[in-house]
Amino acid sequence: MNRLQTIVDVLHSCLQTLHTFFRMLWRLPKFAEKETEMNRIRISNETLNQYGTWIKTEGVDLTQFKRNPVLLWMHERGKIIGCIKNISVENNEITGEPYFDEVTEESRQAKQQWEKGTLRMGSPRFEVIELSDAPELLKPGQTRPTVTKCKLVEFSMVDIGGNDDNIRLSRDGKDILLSKTGDNTGDVLPVLNNVKKQNKMNELKTIALMLGLAEGATLQEVQQKINVILGYQSANATLRTERDDLKKQLETMQMAGVTALVDDAIKAGKIDATKKDHFINLGKSVGQESLKLTFDAMHASVKPTTVINAGGNGGAANGKYQKLSEVPLEEMKLMRKEDPQEYRRLYKLEYGVDCPELSI
Repeated sequence: MNRLQTIVDVLHSCLQTLHTFFRMLWRLPKFAEKETEMNRIRISNETLNQYGTWIKTEGVDLTQFKRNPVLLWMHERGKIIGCIKNISVENNEITGEPYFDEVTEESRQAKQQWEKGTLRMGSPRFEVIELSDAPELLKPGQTRPTVTKCKLVEFSMVDIGGNDDNIRLSRDGKDILLSKTGDNTGDVLPVLNNVKKQNKMNELKTIALMLGLAEGATLQEVQQKINVILGYQSANATLRTERDDLKKQLETMQMAGVTALVDDAIKAGKIDATKKDHFINLGKSVGQESLKLTFDAMHASVKPTTVINAGGNGGAANGKYQKLSEVPLEEMKLMRKEDPQEYRRLYKLEYGVDCPELSI
């Protein structure tokens, strides 16, 4: 009986050992699968990307890439750090396993960072072959045609991607750029017509609000408002021209008035003719009325002959001689020098002929 119990215990122990072995054996494939999944990286999927488009997975040509599944560093030609293995297309997603050859320092560093989890993003480069703006292929927020056919050229490990599903596109040998330093997307990946229309509507709304109209104003209403503003602008320009013309006319009239006042002051003997420009400039500064008040406060200068004549006798009692012989000798000499015109008048009255040229 004891021997039988011993055999049963041994068999039970063996069964437990086998059970444990098979349980471990059953878990091994799943563990390997999990490790494999952790080492895979997304190459492409059908989410909307930074270009405002998305790539149809079934339209991606992997033929060339599978022949040469090169893995680059930061899309830089010549910096090969490994290759992509076990490429898989499943659930509208392309994935693969990055393999680092550790030949270069970049490769060794990238592998270590990949295994540590600090390097986590890759970026494929696609050559665009065919685009479509079919409504059934458009996603919410899409601004550019859908890439229905393309070719995977290379795959790179990158430090920071353009978005969560980082990709790089090219078409006809030209890279499609989306950056602060350049954007040629419109050249090779045109904006959808409905997006262009929406952009124009947004621009119209902005212009309407700037013009003080409602944001829902029509194009005709905006044009009418612009025409009114242009009309005001034209009228304003005309008024400015008329104002400038009137200003010039007024300045001309004021200048003529100032000149006339200065000329009258010179004739009245209030100022010397050599000071004419000075008083004209003064009139420009203070105005015609102020200049007139200045001249009115001035007294006319009196010639010496006038003073002498006023104090003489006989025919000069009224300040005027009737003939030259009435003028005293000293006064005559002074008259020849100071008032030659009066001397000539008296000479003619005395002798009946014009006075010859005086030598003073």
